[in-house]
Amino acid sequence: MRISSITGSLCVIVVALFTGSLAAPPKPCASKVKEAVAPPRGWIKHGTPAPDHTIVLRIGLPQPDFHILEKHLYEVSDPYHHRYGAHLSKEEVETLVAPHQNSIDAVDEWLASHGIKESELVRSPAKDWVTLKVPVSLAEKMLDTTYQVWEHTNGDHIVRTTSYSLPENLHEHIDVIQPTTMFGQFKGSKSTIVWADENDVSAVQSSEPFVDPVSGVVVDPSCNTTITITCLQQLYNAIGFIPSAPGNSVGITGYLEEFANIQDLQSFYADQRPDALNSSFTFLSVKGGLNSQNLSDAGVEAGLDVQFAFGLSHPIPATFYSTAGRPPFKPDIGTPTDTNEPYTDWLDFILSQEKPPLSISTSYGDDEQTVPKSFALRACAGFAQLGARGVSLMFASGDGGVGDNDPNPATQQCFTNDGRNATRFIPGFPASCPFVTAVGGTTRVPEVAVSRFFSGGGFSDFFARPAYQEQAVSSYLAALPKGTYKGLFNPNGRAFPDVAAQSDRFRIFLSGRPILIGGTSASSPAFAGIVALLNDVRLSKGLPPLGFLNPLIYSKAASGFNDITIGHNSGCGTTGFNATQGWDPVTGLGTPNFGKLKELILPFPG
Repeated sequence: MRISSITGSLCVIVVALFTGSLAAPPKPCASKVKEAVAPPRGWIKHGTPAPDHTIVLRIGLPQPDFHILEKHLYEVSDPYHHRYGAHLSKEEVETLVAPHQNSIDAVDEWLASHGIKESELVRSPAKDWVTLKVPVSLAEKMLDTTYQVWEHTNGDHIVRTTSYSLPENLHEHIDVIQPTTMFGQFKGSKSTIVWADENDVSAVQSSEPFVDPVSGVVVDPSCNTTITITCLQQLYNAIGFIPSAPGNSVGITGYLEEFANIQDLQSFYADQRPDALNSSFTFLSVKGGLNSQNLSDAGVEAGLDVQFAFGLSHPIPATFYSTAGRPPFKPDIGTPTDTNEPYTDWLDFILSQEKPPLSISTSYGDDEQTVPKSFALRACAGFAQLGARGVSLMFASGDGGVGDNDPNPATQQCFTNDGRNATRFIPGFPASCPFVTAVGGTTRVPEVAVSRFFSGGGFSDFFARPAYQEQAVSSYLAALPKGTYKGLFNPNGRAFPDVAAQSDRFRIFLSGRPILIGGTSASSPAFAGIVALLNDVRLSKGLPPLGFLNPLIYSKAASGFNDITIGHNSGCGTTGFNATQGWDPVTGLGTPNFGKLKELILPFPG
């Protein structure tokens, strides 16, 4: 007698007699709720989607050896470990995140029981994700749920459900299925535009340059009013450095139909980086993402990102990724684009590449609480895979301070999304993922925490505080007056941002005109440009790239940052946290001093 494993949507006990006949007919499996959320704040039911509305389901299978990958990641990212810099190959990473075969078989049998063929499935290289397109009527049957069209108070629409179920025996074989319970509003992190030709403060200068007392470098006084490539080079002690090492690379991610205009880039180069004129970037489309070159289609977010990241790191080879997918849609135009957060599509794509860029910046994100924890954990694990392969990932920490810098309490979004509507600081994701480097914002010279908007920062409700920041964050918390903001944040959570950079009044070109723009969407690409220069230092000496930065910057390289001690990050009707000596949840460890860091990232002499 042999009893088979229980798989698929039927609980089947197979008794293999000599004749091979079944001893008993199949018994249906009982469904059990896999995930449920409270009706989300700001969303109301708008209607019912058409039965033939198409949903792209992403099924995440367990990664039983992820803890081994995480161990590798921390070893190769620790400057005091003998394996520092020994990054894993694409194939080694895929082996460590692959699901067990019994999970693959169980999911395949379940899908087959609903008439879904192997040819209709798209698998990730590690087979830990399965993607398929199904009508909503079939998705409802598979997940024992009912989808609704939901409308947000800002007019956005999505097709989602507040819970879904799976056959009980499948729970151990599936981590997450989306889109189901995700009500995020994936958005860029940028502040108000100032048209430079209407309010051109670049001409406001005093007559003499001065020495920044924090970094010790000479800075032109115009940098107090307008940030240029030269300002960043001066502020961060990178004047005169010309990268030249082969094998280096830098990348920018683009979403939400934000197009990087090459004519604007050339105008920017003519204005600030004439030696880069006639150079450009490689464009890569993800899931059909476009990059229209009509000047009227130029995106302010994309323009800011590519102009400063690529301008600061020139001539390092640069790539711009445009990922299709805009979750909100109008439910009356047939079957629209209505997917998961598009950065997961980008993750699928970039993880399949043999040589991803070594320094990558993303200026987009969500409120952490609008992303189901199961999904956040899996997306974060994808970022860890890139880190293990030697990629440095920077994410903007957001511009809402500790949650929302809206001064009107009636419209603030500083409440829990669990049905309680309790007041809470709201961390951002992916900045809260412990496997990325979150970048906060500063302004002026000497630098202070940005005040025209507020540098996103705080403590994750999903991710525990990683060991690499335990000492720095514990010191900060110990210095807080007892009871400060008690109950408003998780003092044991992953703390962010990790670092900061200038983030206000960046002079860029948009649709042929100069403008001033700010936000942590400016500080993240600026920091990514500095990381690309640091990679050049290592590569030129035959050393591997930096990879996952955080274990390095919280230890050996901590003294290479300019400590920011003035300012705060208001939000949720409070003044938020204060910038202070050492790490703080406003500016992290501070802003980079390239002159110091380029020495700290090299091996100890001897």
